[in-house]
Amino acid sequence: MKIIVVGAGIAGLSTAWALSKRGHAVILFEQGEIPNEMAASGDHHRIIRRAYGAGSGYGAAISEAYEAWDELWADLGDSHLDARGFMAVSREAGDEAEDYLEGLKEGGWPHTVLGPDEAAARFAFLDPGTFRHAFVSPEGGALHCRKIAFAMAAWMQDRGVSLRQRMRVAEIDADAGLVVTEDGRRIAADRVIVTAGAWVTKLFPDLAAELVAWRTAVAYLQPPDDLADAWAAAPVILDVGGETDGYIIPPSGGGGLKFGSGLHKVENPDADENRVAQPGEGETIRDLFSPPLKDLDRYTVTDTLTCAYTFTEDERFFVREEGKCLVVSACSGHGYKFGAAVGRRVAGYVDDGDFGALNRWMRAEG
Repeated sequence: MKIIVVGAGIAGLSTAWALSKRGHAVILFEQGEIPNEMAASGDHHRIIRRAYGAGSGYGAAISEAYEAWDELWADLGDSHLDARGFMAVSREAGDEAEDYLEGLKEGGWPHTVLGPDEAAARFAFLDPGTFRHAFVSPEGGALHCRKIAFAMAAWMQDRGVSLRQRMRVAEIDADAGLVVTEDGRRIAADRVIVTAGAWVTKLFPDLAAELVAWRTAVAYLQPPDDLADAWAAAPVILDVGGETDGYIIPPSGGGGLKFGSGLHKVENPDADENRVAQPGEGETIRDLFSPPLKDLDRYTVTDTLTCAYTFTEDERFFVREEGKCLVVSACSGHGYKFGAAVGRRVAGYVDDGDFGALNRWMRAEG
């Protein structure tokens, strides 16, 4: 079949990859470059880890994600995963970090719980007087997003996938399987897969009630010299406890020390607007991490990048079937790690037509 994929973030790239492997003729549209720095998949690195809250369903699905990444690494001839493990820090009873620990126990995944003094001795950037415990697991790390995008684009070009970069899709006729580009070109296909991230509601405005677009930001930091080695050897940090909803990725794959927090976001219906970092925004993000990090006033903000995401109310992934079109939103702030698996599942749906199975998997309902 002739398949059009709209949007070349990780879900779109993976869908095009998986469809090409199944013998389909694929056209992949991307409004910017691959990778697009404005998109959720365009930054340097993202976290992959086993831990999910107990009963979420995604803790079981992550095994398939790891298998899909391994298939991709084999195709690319190189792995772009820095498997440095992960850590979470609990500051209050019942906080999200503790829920992640219960998820690890539920899945039977390896982990070690460390008391405050033991954790601070091992990770010198922690303040032992500010948290209850930390836990570490070897099964996590940093995915190098830009390297993945470059490598996938090169692989697909070699396989005959038509990459239409810097070509924005302005309109989709779902019933006809037709896309209309901003410059007026009309291209028809047997199926259209839309993986447009925070731009999806420009193509399907009625989805705005279910897919809420948010503008977030991350801060890149230079740690003090005496803590640089500790950060260089650190695992990714999934959560720093309390209500911060904060994650940290140490320097890896060309990306520096990155801090991000779920507290730092605002609704932003137009993903092209409000994308310039404001003065002091990086410092605001940095300061959300004290506690449990110590001496944060000694960390220098080197860059602040904005991001655009769509979130569902329950933070589960979203798919909708309409005519010859399938809309896929594998985000809600935690979708990158599932990207390769999402692509394989969508390609399977194109072949077997079982939307119910795809929807159940995307929502981690079995």
